[in-house]
Amino acid sequence: MRSGPPKQDGRLLLGATPLGQPGDASKRLVEALATADIVAAEDTRRARTLAAALDVTPAGRVLSLFDQNEASRVPYLLDEIRAGATVLLISDAGMPLINDPGYRLVTACVQAGLTVSCLPGPSAVTTALAVSGLATDRFCFEGFAPRKQSARRGWLSELAREQRTCVFFESPRRLADTLRDAVEVLGPQRAVVVCRELTKTHEEIKRGTLGELADWAADGVLGEITVVLAGAVPQADVATLVAQVLELSADGARVKDACAQVIAANPGAPSKRELYDAVLRARG
Repeated sequence: MRSGPPKQDGRLLLGATPLGQPGDASKRLVEALATADIVAAEDTRRARTLAAALDVTPAGRVLSLFDQNEASRVPYLLDEIRAGATVLLISDAGMPLINDPGYRLVTACVQAGLTVSCLPGPSAVTTALAVSGLATDRFCFEGFAPRKQSARRGWLSELAREQRTCVFFESPRRLADTLRDAVEVLGPQRAVVVCRELTKTHEEIKRGTLGELADWAADGVLGEITVVLAGAVPQADVATLVAQVLELSADGARVKDACAQVIAANPGAPSKRELYDAVLRARG
């Protein structure tokens, strides 16, 4: 417990740390490392390595906060913040809480009415999404893919109709298995991007179809992996398309030309032959 008169500005700071290049650290993170009363780090060794790379000497105590000890650390850190301490929470890389420790601490601070602020910065999720070349207007984040194949296939089945771009993490040891399962569940043509070692010296961005990248990963992949999966293309309602073709043909268009026009305007439409046959059946 801290001694002396209580301060009035106790708070929890969430600090985003570089994914690989120390130079990506924000000025505010550097200042917080140098001045925080406590640095709660997922790995204290990595925290000290980062501080050294940034030429910073933490003024306060550096203590560990990871999945297995977070619950036991929370009461102590709450007491410190109530007493006026500034606690800086950092993970090994990227934004704390995004598939990293910190959720229990943040929730406890919010419930206690304590100040929680964020020092924004690097995130593997948004970095991978930005470089993927896939749709960025709507996306979801799924954490790590399930380890066991049965659970993984069930999870992929849930994504089969997901129209948002999906970002998830995967172990390099399981990437090949996950991509093979995705080929079987989602089909080989779904677009996917595998980002390896983002921002680091050996960064690699592989773009292609699930089938292509499953073949690429079969020989083994190393490094930190972030996967960006294209959303499902909505399947057009055939009855609605038939009605559009009939409307165009009633205005004088040839049925085959009307089918081509409707298909071009509707992603996920069936083939021209399938739509043409459906129109013929509708006309009786």
